Amino acid sequence: MTKRALISVSDKTGIVAFAEKLRELGWEIISTGGTKTALDAAGVATIAIDDVTGFPEMMDGRVKTLHPKIHGGLLARRDLETHVSAMKNHDILPIDLVVVNLYPFKETILKPDVTYADAVENIDIGGPSMLRSAAKNHASVTVVVDPTDYKVVLTEFANNGDTTYETRQKLAAKVFRHTAAYDALIAEYFTAQVGEVKPEKLTLTYDLKQPMRYGENPQQNADFYETALPIDYSISQAKQLNGKELSFNNIRDADAAIRIIRDFTLPTVVALKHMNPCGIGTADTIEKAWDFAYEADPVSIFGGIVVLNREVDAATAEKMHPIFLEIIIAPSYSDEALAILTNKKKNLRILELNFAQQKASETPKEVTGVVGGLLVQDQDTTVELQDTWEIVTKRQPTTVEVEALEFAWRSVKYVKSNGIIITNNHQTLGVGPGQTNRVASVKIAIEQASDRLEGAVLASDAFFPFADNVEEIAKAGIKAIIQPGGSVRDQDAIDEADKHGIAMVFTGARHFRH
Repeated sequence: MTKRALISVSDKTGIVAFAEKLRELGWEIISTGGTKTALDAAGVATIAIDDVTGFPEMMDGRVKTLHPKIHGGLLARRDLETHVSAMKNHDILPIDLVVVNLYPFKETILKPDVTYADAVENIDIGGPSMLRSAAKNHASVTVVVDPTDYKVVLTEFANNGDTTYETRQKLAAKVFRHTAAYDALIAEYFTAQVGEVKPEKLTLTYDLKQPMRYGENPQQNADFYETALPIDYSISQAKQLNGKELSFNNIRDADAAIRIIRDFTLPTVVALKHMNPCGIGTADTIEKAWDFAYEADPVSIFGGIVVLNREVDAATAEKMHPIFLEIIIAPSYSDEALAILTNKKKNLRILELNFAQQKASETPKEVTGVVGGLLVQDQDTTVELQDTWEIVTKRQPTTVEVEALEFAWRSVKYVKSNGIIITNNHQTLGVGPGQTNRVASVKIAIEQASDRLEGAVLASDAFFPFADNVEEIAKAGIKAIIQPGGSVRDQDAIDEADKHGIAMVFTGARHFRH
């Protein structure tokens, strides 16, 4: 019996050449809509879908393939006599190959002016139904959803007259991944449209961006997946201008870096190591901001990541070039700066990222894996400034201290808890990240900033559980503190601050970062 293929594709890449080869191999081709028009125009003989079903396409194409003569031909088991008899009794011919890809729902909803009606009309119904029918019956039916698979299918048809079961099984698995991802996007779109914030089912879909050499450690396998709807301000959308392929740890550190710098509007440089800022500098120029960030901790920056929120100019590049850095991220680079940075630095990863795309509407949920589940939360993108502060001590902070406290509060948000940071009004001076008790973090930050404490202030990402934190801060000579407040022992901390003439500000919001 002559083999039959059903071809109906939205993405017509390579479809004419594929269909021509099928015809050369003696296949009949059933087709529909725009695909049939394209094949007919190329001189590839096709059978109209309505000639198979006996019904015309109707309802603006919404109903054309949802018919027993299509799905019977796809789902019938060739090894069961009852199925074969049913096909004969109802004049159903088997369909041996399905080549279908779906209405461009993703491309439609990515359009800035998309309407709800447009989105709904681009939900494919017949396509997924045919794909699922063919994939379910992969024992007999070959199903192709990806143009990159045309070659292997044609090769096996030409050499063996059919595809192998192993190939059909792999293609069926790809189909179910494809339709699952398609439905996940639709579910996500509709969930957002109706304002559901805690859906009983979480449907997520990602596309493989980059297979990785290994994960956090060489013994761990890893891959980098990108959200199916790309986020403009993300490492996955950065353009790499130089250097080796990003590693697993590079991507995590780079992601942390671009999160930190979102909170700064003046020319700012952030140096980062192991997802903790080791230096932040802000100034009137990006070159001076680099000076501050580097001087904050010239030891820890070695082998670190640097992100700048202004174009890198030649003067800044000259200062950066002698330092061993893993990654530099910026919105742009002058030609001179790029030449300087790449000179004898073939491994230095240089990324260009569009900082103009830092839109609040594009801030996705954070998804964190745990054994047996996921934690999902909003990103911590708020910064509480002066109008929300409460000055709880007798001493008021000076104008310069207020500027420094604002800078410190922006900076501490990204220090791993228990997080302490000491700054002036333009530069971090000491960072105490990730200790198991807060007073230890205080001591580490003070030790790092020990020779630069004149006029410095201190920020804590969460409240002080005991007054001993303030006692240590007072010993260092620091005269202004910013912290969330909220401890049952807040008064002890306030009394200790008053005892030493320290100004203390409560923000009313904490910024834990585990």
